[in-house]
Amino acid sequence: MIDLTRPAEPRATVVLVGGHESGNGTDLSFLTGSLPNALISPAGRPLHNMLTQLRGRPGSGAGRAPVVVVPMTFGRNPTLVADAAKTLRWLSAGATSREAAAPPLALADPFGTGDHLTAWLRAAAATVHRRSPRAAVLITADAANPFDDAELYRIAHLVRTHGAGNPVETATVEDTGGLLAALRRLRLLGSTETVVVPAGFRRTAGVHGEAVPFGEDGFAGAGFYGPLLGEQAVLRVIGERVRDALHNLGHGRTGIEAGLTADHGHGYAHSHAFEESNGASHTHSHGAAGGHTHHPTPIGTS
Repeated sequence: MIDLTRPAEPRATVVLVGGHESGNGTDLSFLTGSLPNALISPAGRPLHNMLTQLRGRPGSGAGRAPVVVVPMTFGRNPTLVADAAKTLRWLSAGATSREAAAPPLALADPFGTGDHLTAWLRAAAATVHRRSPRAAVLITADAANPFDDAELYRIAHLVRTHGAGNPVETATVEDTGGLLAALRRLRLLGSTETVVVPAGFRRTAGVHGEAVPFGEDGFAGAGFYGPLLGEQAVLRVIGERVRDALHNLGHGRTGIEAGLTADHGHGYAHSHAFEESNGASHTHSHGAAGGHTHHPTPIGTS
């Protein structure tokens, strides 16, 4: 187990921020017994309220352990990172004289990247193939938004192309009906056995919190792979992110400014090609912190 309070480990209060890849943090609850001083929160107002309470607790000010916020995304939800960074910046910039002595805030790097997720899913596909060579792999996630969902389809294509040889499909679903439809498609393609692999932190079979009766009725011939990563692997990654964040904090880097631009280029609003195809040009300005600001020229202006 990782114990960030041991003398051999850096001390910190760890806040795990969950998004759609973890049921807004619900799927991270298995960590609380193994990660001391860890709290779990969705982004936005709940995170703001939690950090405000942490910073206002009685203590010795500068001698108190820093608060490290870890965005729990596999790289598909950059907006989670940016939103967490905005909350931390707001609290840091708006600190009162009383809060000035509060423990420092740091934003860790995200739990994983798209490359990490691709590698972990490839490993899962190889495990499925080893256990049941004829089984198909269905990579699933709760439906979120078009951009995060599209990223999963891209990753699934890489898993299929560089996989172990078994059929690999993907589905981002709203409910068990969506999962059932995906399994039907695989049966029409000739798969008689399917293993459902979660592309997130879910540890039990379910869709948006709804249990899935694998092996019964329309789910006959389908089974749940289990957690994508074991508990110790998740703890190890979190520990690495926290240690790196504390190291950077010791050098005056909070990670907040970098996190603010995490979702740059993610979505239509930042698509240069979309603007130019509609007759708009754009310019960029770079602030003192290296920020990347977008200034599209209105269509029809010179």
